[in-house]
Amino acid sequence: MKILAAVALSLLLSAGMAFANADDAKWIAQCLKDNKDAKVPVEVITKYCTCMNNKMSDNETQSITQWEKTHPKERAECDKESGWN
Repeated sequence: MKILAAVALSLLLSAGMAFANADDAKWIAQCLKDNKDAKVPVEVITKYCTCMNNKMSDNETQSITQWEKTHPKERAECDKESGWN
């Protein structure tokens, strides 16, 4: 799990997420963990989770995985943006 978190952090930073705060990183890391068994590259999952996180309010209390279930439009947009089709 530590390796996944390290990969996620490095991908966040390399993807231009240097401005992400610790809360964003926590939610994105949880999203990566929630999707660890997906049959897509971790880079695609990271792009998807980052996209979803960016669409959510800073005051949101649900995880990305919970939030995506009630926001199909945003989910579809992030699927397309990340290449997760």
